[in-house]
Amino acid sequence: MASVIVAAACIFLSCSASVAHGRRFVRSSSYAEPCMEMRLYLHDILYDYSNSTSNSTSAAATKPTALATAVPLTSASVVHGRSSRRRFVRSYDEPCMEMRLYLHDILYDYSNSTSNSTSAAATKPTALATAVPSTGGTFFGQVVVFNDPMTEGRALPPSLEETAVRAQGVYLYNSKEAFNAWFAFSIVFNSTGRRGTLNLMGADIIAEKTRDISVVGGTGDFFMSRGVATLRTDAFEGFTYFRLQMDIKLYECYIV
Repeated sequence: MASVIVAAACIFLSCSASVAHGRRFVRSSSYAEPCMEMRLYLHDILYDYSNSTSNSTSAAATKPTALATAVPLTSASVVHGRSSRRRFVRSYDEPCMEMRLYLHDILYDYSNSTSNSTSAAATKPTALATAVPSTGGTFFGQVVVFNDPMTEGRALPPSLEETAVRAQGVYLYNSKEAFNAWFAFSIVFNSTGRRGTLNLMGADIIAEKTRDISVVGGTGDFFMSRGVATLRTDAFEGFTYFRLQMDIKLYECYIV
């Protein structure tokens, strides 16, 4: 009798693990069948000093960087569609997809070439950055916007504007005592082999040899992908250039 009760308890626990507050967890293994759909409209009214403050819903926190007016606008297509002939794969022992990419960041500092620069500081370091004793300054509070090329090898591509893979987003320096950053960006794939995006975010503890950040989602060929990206500083030249080796391992992905 006791063994029956134990078995029943185990069955109950295993079943209730996917039920929260009377609800059950549903994951769709097909692109064609979402478990929930909705359509919403977002209305953004930017305050530009001439319109009503009561009606405005957004405001610019910073001015465009100097790099924004120094280079012409370029267009790029990002694929959000996906094939319906894929199946969902989850594995925590073996990644379902792996890749190694190198991120090249060239910070514009008013003295280097605008055509070669791929990032620019949107804000200056806060007063706290210089008020706290540290070795060389921590740039605490500085936000950098980047549109960096990514390559499969260490060499910079011949054209920084025409690379098949780019990292687009921001990093900010978020420590008073150490030279640390926090990343939030998308890797945009735009080639015949891979199309879509991977979205990454996490802390970059620069003093450590390797750092892990999260792959929190994706689109296109990487629809609903999740995993880990391991960062390693591969090269740097002062504060104007660094190259990151990025080993990406996906543990949730849709494959053919």
